[in-house]
Amino acid sequence: MVKKRHECTEAVHGTGESDGIVELTYRPPPGTPRGIEVMTVAELRARAPEGLLPRPQRLDFHQLVVVDSGATSHTVDFTGYWLTEGSVLWVRPGQVQSFGDAARIEGTVILAQPGFLPPGSPVAALADDPFHPVLRQPVGTDREAVTCAVRHLAADFRTGAGLPADVHADVLRHLLSVLVLRLAHLTTPVGSRVPAPADAFLRFRAAVERDFATTHRVADYARALGYAPRTLSRATLAAAGVAAKEFIDRRVVLEAKRLLAHSDLAVVRIGERLGFEDAANFSKFFQQRAGVAPGAFRESARGAGR
Repeated sequence: MVKKRHECTEAVHGTGESDGIVELTYRPPPGTPRGIEVMTVAELRARAPEGLLPRPQRLDFHQLVVVDSGATSHTVDFTGYWLTEGSVLWVRPGQVQSFGDAARIEGTVILAQPGFLPPGSPVAALADDPFHPVLRQPVGTDREAVTCAVRHLAADFRTGAGLPADVHADVLRHLLSVLVLRLAHLTTPVGSRVPAPADAFLRFRAAVERDFATTHRVADYARALGYAPRTLSRATLAAAGVAAKEFIDRRVVLEAKRLLAHSDLAVVRIGERLGFEDAANFSKFFQQRAGVAPGAFRESARGAGR
């Protein structure tokens, strides 16, 4: 398959089409701190090649869109979201997104590489958690605090060129941390706080994200992580509301849907990529869990996008 290169300016570069999905990688503009950039939505529109934003894109960086005015749709991994004034959209590395009409909103866009926040720190764990909400709609004092954090980050990005590069990066790192913590701890009604997930689930979740195309067996993950399968199932049920096997299967189905909807790979090749020995096993698995055959899902997903 010949890959078509999408040359984008400065921070966001298309490295080509991987199975029909535009792969976007982050490259910092010259003279800016490595690992982060803050721009307006208008600047993003101006930089993006014509027709790129509405297309399915898989990011290798974090993208936050904070809406100041207007309204539009946005799709992330087959879920549609409606962005309005005050909305904060957070698309994480590996997720597939497509913009609605980006000309209908104004606001701020923050791009950050996964390693920009201190690796292993609690704030980095919050930022890198792919299961945190994609869309938030802070209100009241929460919205005021988030707005202030975004404006402070944007102002320091623009005005910090006179600082030593490492100092400028540290300032932005701290300000991004403030925003991440604010978004992760938006006010919720008393009694609605969800307990922090157990370490067993966090380790299992990370292992599934890494290895879901290699093994679909809970016993394999349990052996690798040093837990009993029952322990993983209990921890997953408590944190995610489903058993460990269902958690694995849902991740496999999500990737299958991505490839069916956004690629021209044959069903048999998609099955192979996801760890199935033959197309029949993959088709049976997909139909049981998605309620439709792979080919029918592909036809429906592409028809909906026309």
